[in-house]
Amino acid sequence: MNLVVVSNRVAGSNALEPRTGGLEAALVPVVQQSGAIWVGPRRPSEAEPPVMPLGVGKLVRVDLPAEDYRNYYEGFSNSELWPALHSLTERVSSSAGGYNSYRKINALMADALLEYRDRDAFWVHDYHFFTLGAELRNRGVERPIGFFLHTPWPAPDVQLVPHHRELIESMLAYDLVGFQTDEDRQNFLACVRADLDLTPSEDSVVISHRGGITRCQVFPIGIDTEKFAKYAADASSNADVSSLLEGLDREKLAVGVDRLDYTKGLDNRVRAINHALNKDPRSISLLQIATFSRSGIKSYDDYQQDVARLVDDVNVRHGADGWVPIRHETKPQSQPVLAGLYRAARVGVVTSLRDGMNLVAKEYVAAQDPSKPGVLVLSKFVGAAKELDGALLIDPNDIEDIAEKISIALSMSLPERICRWEKMMAKLRAYPIQKWSAHFICELEKIRTEKLARQSPRDVGESSSSKRKVEGRLAGGGSHFDLPRQWTFPAFGVRARILDEDFEPLVGLGGQQGPQPRMSAIDLSPWVPLGFDHGVRSVSVPDSVRDELVTPGSPPRSSQPSHLYVHGRAYAAVSPATRREATLTNPSGTTIALTVPVGAEPYWSSSTGVTASLASARGASSSAMAGPGEEEQLPDFGDVVGDNWTHSDWHDGKKQVPAHLEDALRERGRLPTARGEEVTIFQIHRHLYAAELKGDRYYLTYHPSG
Repeated sequence: MNLVVVSNRVAGSNALEPRTGGLEAALVPVVQQSGAIWVGPRRPSEAEPPVMPLGVGKLVRVDLPAEDYRNYYEGFSNSELWPALHSLTERVSSSAGGYNSYRKINALMADALLEYRDRDAFWVHDYHFFTLGAELRNRGVERPIGFFLHTPWPAPDVQLVPHHRELIESMLAYDLVGFQTDEDRQNFLACVRADLDLTPSEDSVVISHRGGITRCQVFPIGIDTEKFAKYAADASSNADVSSLLEGLDREKLAVGVDRLDYTKGLDNRVRAINHALNKDPRSISLLQIATFSRSGIKSYDDYQQDVARLVDDVNVRHGADGWVPIRHETKPQSQPVLAGLYRAARVGVVTSLRDGMNLVAKEYVAAQDPSKPGVLVLSKFVGAAKELDGALLIDPNDIEDIAEKISIALSMSLPERICRWEKMMAKLRAYPIQKWSAHFICELEKIRTEKLARQSPRDVGESSSSKRKVEGRLAGGGSHFDLPRQWTFPAFGVRARILDEDFEPLVGLGGQQGPQPRMSAIDLSPWVPLGFDHGVRSVSVPDSVRDELVTPGSPPRSSQPSHLYVHGRAYAAVSPATRREATLTNPSGTTIALTVPVGAEPYWSSSTGVTASLASARGASSSAMAGPGEEEQLPDFGDVVGDNWTHSDWHDGKKQVPAHLEDALRERGRLPTARGEEVTIFQIHRHLYAAELKGDRYYLTYHPSG
């Protein structure tokens, strides 16, 4: 997918340079490896050129009016939105003109992004750009636009977010809105109900007052787990790590890595260290990496001074003979250095008052030595606490609780430490940053495919030049056809699609064949949830529709599949023995059974044999269970092709199998051994592919498995 990534901060071109926040650290590998264009404002202090390479991707910085940017960033974004989103009432400070500048900067960014309007999709990040999607829609952008919120979303009873009604309504211009946790999603949907009087579906889909469809989903952000583990393993030779650890007793060492931000709870962390030392002198040392953040905003400047004063007080009170209990470093450190510090520390401490996820917690776990891991002490109010069940959870507002849990961590037995670490590490490996980004992009790809399938010609007159040709394939045969025109049955108002050309024979359920000249396909979308999982879930079909599934007045027959649509995707259906029991269900059902999509994929262009085999594989995985898990039975070669593999490159027909993939397929028995042999089916990043032998070469066909 040709993606445009948008965020307020654009990374530098050096992949190893220190990262000051979780968002930046998360997006760098996505752009490096995917070829995306990453666009953001040029910050006043930046001297980087406007366009720079980053891996196979590109960085683009947009010049914006300095005064408006200051009011947008220091004012509304970080003096109002940031504390509000973290439920910190006392920190919200309104700024003159802040909201107007926020809207203006979002509008100017939308103007700049029009240059990339023909890319496949936009992926917008974080609270700085709540209204950017609406601005792009106002400028005629129809491409899918996704949004991911890295911060928490507060409960509606807090009612802290300034201009929250306008912002929430603007957010519904996005096709996809992602949250870190289900709690954040539910809080947002509660605000949608309370503030906009809209009712989200059970699948967390919202139809806005303007008729737009927004899917709200959870994407818990991860880290590059294996890379961080390797950094930590190699850290023993890192001079910067050795320098920072000099003079510290590693058996009593706790480490914290944070921006100097009041949401991180650094003041309470220092107070907890003081409390622990009052009870047991010299029992603990804290290495705190705390980089300056948002200098120039009064609340941040004041907080930085408060933390520095607390550190000095503790060191004066408890330090002796050249030893100080807290080593406070404000210089940013690279990821390899941080990994080495994490591994050296017996305890990792995260005391955030609120946090969307907190990647430091995950980095600490990933960096541990498997033979003698440390213990994570973690705030229960961060997103990571919902995943890292091996951590010792604390209330970040309770000084005694923090001190006690640090003490427990320092004295924990090695077997228990290993047990806790292994549970957490397994979760990090199961959902690293690569899967997080792939998951979000895959959902955008689904939306893009659905939008393409729903498109109809601007002019639906008789002129053939007004129609847009796409190439489609039905299971069992192929044909060119026009994107369908839409009309309504006056009897009961069901939208239908008329497919204008003759089709080759269709393989129905049970292998039945028969010519299908000119078909009417009823759209069941009004009765099917917007979050319908194609090919898996079941939904009741209204009585009136059951009687009209082929053409008005002609019920389906078991020997001849009828045709219908669900949210832009075409299906074939057959009747059960008792038609009144009809239910739209998956291929394993005994009622009206759906096959794989049979005409809605505009890129489908493969041979009959490959089509039938892929359809069979997809149907089998769908019938096995109500979820995607059964697809795991097919081997996945995503690790062979790497994260740069782009599924859309394989949409338009067969291409020769790349040599390195061919070797891997052969080794694992996934290549046909003779011409004419049935094609072999496998997965790449959980998408279905088929390999077949033609002549002396192997060819690859992609199935848009949706």
